[in-house]
Amino acid sequence: MSHLDRPFQPPMGRRRRTAPTASSRRHFLRGVGVALALPWLESASAFASAKASASARASAGPPLRLGIVYFSNGVEPAHWWAKGSGATMELGPGLVPMLPHREDMVFLRGLYSHAALSSTSPHLGRMNLLSGAPVSLDPDVIRVGTSMDQVIANAIGSQTAVPSLVLGVEPNELRLEDGLSMVYGSSLSWVAPTRPATKEIYPARVFDRLVGDGTGRALDRSILDAVQEEASSLRTRVSRDDHHKLGEYFEGIRDIETRIARASKEERLEGWRPTLAQPDMPRPKHELPQDVPAHMKLMLDLVVLAFQMDKTRVATLMLNNDLSQMNFKFVDGVQGALHLDLTHNGRVAAKEAMYLKTNQFHIAQFAYLTERMKAIHEGETTLLDNSILMCASSLFDGDLHSAEQLPILLTGKGGGTLKTGRILDYMDKGDANRKVCSLHLSLMDRMGVRLDGFGDASSRLEGL
Repeated sequence: MSHLDRPFQPPMGRRRRTAPTASSRRHFLRGVGVALALPWLESASAFASAKASASARASAGPPLRLGIVYFSNGVEPAHWWAKGSGATMELGPGLVPMLPHREDMVFLRGLYSHAALSSTSPHLGRMNLLSGAPVSLDPDVIRVGTSMDQVIANAIGSQTAVPSLVLGVEPNELRLEDGLSMVYGSSLSWVAPTRPATKEIYPARVFDRLVGDGTGRALDRSILDAVQEEASSLRTRVSRDDHHKLGEYFEGIRDIETRIARASKEERLEGWRPTLAQPDMPRPKHELPQDVPAHMKLMLDLVVLAFQMDKTRVATLMLNNDLSQMNFKFVDGVQGALHLDLTHNGRVAAKEAMYLKTNQFHIAQFAYLTERMKAIHEGETTLLDNSILMCASSLFDGDLHSAEQLPILLTGKGGGTLKTGRILDYMDKGDANRKVCSLHLSLMDRMGVRLDGFGDASSRLEGL
């Protein structure tokens, strides 16, 4: 008898009733790499530590994805501007690669983080882009805020094989800069205030996570088998009525597993199905790419693959670390390291021209991601239509370390929740109305995670 055919025998225990509460009674059983939503149970106190689940999107349509691309060392302000709207929007020299995507883009001006602006650390103190929390200036204490991508992943990550992809091109650095750890400069995504998310820089390892189930668990193993141990632990924590309810529930899940397995063989699934069942790209070579543009392109392609296969719905990619010494000789006419040679250029015209080319190169990577996702159809919409992509840096004027505003672009329609082809200027709206964390609250709303506040913001970004 196969594991899909075995009847589930719920563990028996003491009769236990608890008074109804106002808290959510939608809970999860968790195994190695899986999380299984349980039915409504009267024994709510048995799950006091359960996390609140995100609001579910309609199963009939594609899910919403969030992708964030970070580039270091800011921009040249004179080249970073936009005017007008739609297909006739004018863009500054630093944004030229986005010209074909003006109708897919939202140019945000004036957003800032107060904690970054007030920090005395000119680089690492600004590395709170996705949290708005202060970066600890105590060299003995590593602390910044949990980043918004990980807040989202914590809420909806159980719906996909990989809760979130955290990618990079340069390895983590262990040195100190101005007495602070370069863990800040190497990390965009933080799973907790004191713990950065593990950043993967090897394309082959990312590919392997996406081809499998994200954890190494065999794809044909029953979900129930993975959570059986925790199911058994409920024996003394739920009422007799709940035992019966769990039994019916698990029988239903086994039936669903059987039907999904059968439907997969027949090339169909009930409800929405990803447009790609198997990777449409070869497995990258095992070693770390030595060609920087090829490395970045591979990572961008893997983000697209992950979204298209619905292996994850949240991804971040650091094109380079803060204080990056990446040598940009791979760009025609550019020589020197990004941070010391090109960003801090002493306003020498030749070096400023090279710095502009690095800005354009970074934006070209974001344009490539936008273009690729726009070309992938999901029914009558596209992968880009069902996504929100953000491109940003932790500094504005890279030479002056300025943080009075942040360079931020959005593309994608957010499943119909985001109007594109616009410029949103908050520079003169007052500091209370131009917090980058208000943007994060608005994006989290769209991803199904609604919070009363985040970082230093308690309101959504007006006009988004």
